[in-house]
Amino acid sequence: MQESTSALETATSTLVDKLTEWYVEFVALLPNMLIAAVILVLTIYASRLAQRAVRAAVQRVSTYKNVNNLAVSLTKGVVAAIGIFAALSVVGLGTVVATLLAGAGIAGLALGFAFQDVAANFISGVLLAVRRPFREGEIVESNGHEGTVEEVNLRATHLRTFQGQIVVIPNKQVLQAPLVNFSRTGRRRIDLACGVAYGDDLEKAKALALETIEAIEFRDEEKAVDLYYNGFGGSSIDFVVRFWVPFAKQTDYLRAQSDSIMRLKAQFEANDITIPFPIRTLDFGVVGGEKLAEALPPELLAGGERTAGTDAGR
Repeated sequence: MQESTSALETATSTLVDKLTEWYVEFVALLPNMLIAAVILVLTIYASRLAQRAVRAAVQRVSTYKNVNNLAVSLTKGVVAAIGIFAALSVVGLGTVVATLLAGAGIAGLALGFAFQDVAANFISGVLLAVRRPFREGEIVESNGHEGTVEEVNLRATHLRTFQGQIVVIPNKQVLQAPLVNFSRTGRRRIDLACGVAYGDDLEKAKALALETIEAIEFRDEEKAVDLYYNGFGGSSIDFVVRFWVPFAKQTDYLRAQSDSIMRLKAQFEANDITIPFPIRTLDFGVVGGEKLAEALPPELLAGGERTAGTDAGR
């Protein structure tokens, strides 16, 4: 009985000593805990101020809400992490801070290897937001796709093609590939290729073509109309007429192109300028054409084995 009582007294004494030790340590730690609490409160206010400053700065260089919100969230997280780590260090938990930092570094390295493409698209999205090579609603061509920019987020760029389909292009590919922005200048040039017959007056054809295109009412009059002959074709002398039109949507370009073709054809026909058909020559005198030549009526072969198709444009 005495042994049990002695053991109980020993246990009680040990417990009291331990509680007393904890109490002393807690009292000694109270000033540090108070300082840590002050640090946390200041961190909250500092985080709010930093968010406002970053939002105002980012909005000057980016119109993308996703990127702006991301920058603000990252700022909030960084300020909060600094405040928490500082508070833990004040209360003597520096070892915990070191462990957390080491774990965060290892986790970040592992995630970086696992999500390389995701990270690349994310960073590319941020760079696109800062550089702003295009905006929503503009007409662009990227990676072989042409259309109107519907949305730009942190992962991909969404284009609506002129046929109505949505094309999703990863931001990494958009940033690395050549990009054509048709809307940025507000105007677009039309290169209209045509040809006239060899027997026509080239000076007359050029003057008629320039007069016709210059009369288009929705042409950009600040830019001159150019015409250049550029080749001797199989049945025509080829030329290209170049002019500019105001450009806000794809139909502006298509309407101007269609109208110029109709007007140019009508003007040439009214002034006896020929846009010739292609000429094809059929040769039946070579090996392999003998059986076909035998099957043709004699009148088609009159004048020799070689016969030429006529110029339908004459």
